[in-house]
Amino acid sequence: MSEREGSRRERGATEGRAPNRHFGEQGGKLSYGSYLHVPQLLDQQVPVAEPPAHDELLFIVIHQVYELWFKQLIHELEHAQELLESGHTARVQHTLRRVLTILKVAVGQVDVLETMTPRQFTGFRNRLDAASGFQSAQFRQLEAILGRRDPAILAATPEGSATRTALLATMSRPSLYDSFLRYLALHGYAAPAALLQRDVSQPLGRTPKLDDVLLAVYVADEGPAQVCERMVDLDEGLQEWRYRHVKMVERTIGDKAGTGGSSGAGYLRSTLTPPMFPDLWAIRSRL
Repeated sequence: MSEREGSRRERGATEGRAPNRHFGEQGGKLSYGSYLHVPQLLDQQVPVAEPPAHDELLFIVIHQVYELWFKQLIHELEHAQELLESGHTARVQHTLRRVLTILKVAVGQVDVLETMTPRQFTGFRNRLDAASGFQSAQFRQLEAILGRRDPAILAATPEGSATRTALLATMSRPSLYDSFLRYLALHGYAAPAALLQRDVSQPLGRTPKLDDVLLAVYVADEGPAQVCERMVDLDEGLQEWRYRHVKMVERTIGDKAGTGGSSGAGYLRSTLTPPMFPDLWAIRSRL
């Protein structure tokens, strides 16, 4: 068969399938629509307000996009841990910069959500029932990767659920900061052995014994010092996200209780102050 005949047959077969194609698909070949599962993706926005509330779709889309970003952040942070524990300097900096960029996008999305007035949100808020951002399993997993070990969060997750199992597993593994300490040890800046061998399921707060180690890192001013700075960037980026989230909630519902029984802005304000990596902030007064 000639190349031209083969091309005609292929084109004819494709044309024969055309009536059954969905938009964005090119015959049986992988396409934009099929690769990204666009039809299925666009079926996931299901408003529940009755009568319909125009702004509910925006609320759903924004929060679904956040969940996708949380998924990517978890993916990137787990990769960053692998790189840290292998001693990679340039590659981990690149990954942490990507994480920070995603966090900045997440902060920027608050601007879109704030185009919704309190009255517009009230138009469907009562239909959210127990649904609350407090229940975001991925955000809890993200916090656990960053080092949060909060028994209250675990207790609020249904016993025996896949969410609880995943969260417990994450809390039982080394945090990003644990991986960071191992990275420093690989580069000759060893933390006390007790820290490197600690029970990683327990929270790690301010550790003054690390001050001299971190000071030595900064005095040398080489690659590991830049990794320290990217960790600080990450901590600051998370605080920025928390702050914008708090102000958005205050702007939208004031001091009302949040959906799902949470305390709303009051709870969110309580998460603002403690940094995830307090040692990296404390050492700055000695630099």
